[in-house]
Amino acid sequence: MPDGKCRVVVLISGSGTNLQAFLDAAASAECDYTVEAVISNKADAYGLTRARNAGVATDVLSHREFSDRESFDQAMIKVIDGYQPDLVILAGFMRILTPDFVRHYSGRLLNIHPSLLPKYQGLHTHQRVLDAGDSEHGATVHFVTEELDGGPPVLQAAVPIESGDTADTLSQRVQVQEHIIYPLAASWFAQGRLKMVGDRAELDGELLPRSGKRLD
Repeated sequence: MPDGKCRVVVLISGSGTNLQAFLDAAASAECDYTVEAVISNKADAYGLTRARNAGVATDVLSHREFSDRESFDQAMIKVIDGYQPDLVILAGFMRILTPDFVRHYSGRLLNIHPSLLPKYQGLHTHQRVLDAGDSEHGATVHFVTEELDGGPPVLQAAVPIESGDTADTLSQRVQVQEHIIYPLAASWFAQGRLKMVGDRAELDGELLPRSGKRLD
């Protein structure tokens, strides 16, 4: 770790708005982690431009060049491990990961999901929340396990659902919260405060609720 800081690699597939939150945080001298590299499975992902603008190394590895998910994930592991990361961040990486990949980074692989897990795993969460008539929505940072969106929740932020909300307006408000809680959870990990213990997340030596800590 340079200067004792946690080494982070971020995986993206798209515009990289959450990535930008990490880059902004890492630009501060007080930040506990450094973004060592940004890796994408799509060469035209705008997040790569964000990384280059921040002076961060980038790599592109197209899944289309591989015959199956297993061979792609093994190639990804080689590229990622070349940067010797302490933590791997999924920031809009639109690939279902193989069990071998998840196990390789067990306990040091984080994702963010746009719902208050365990509610609404999977896609189209904003519309599903509206269709269900819920009063609140939000986002959850969680450790990644072999169960899709099923790893131990770490930190949640909620937003109230307002009259007249659409999936787009709700998505925008949730994204604001994502940009707050995701770098915060990474900082906890970098400080040695956050870890995965079995099927739970632990913060400062205490097991968190199964829905994670709720941001006040």
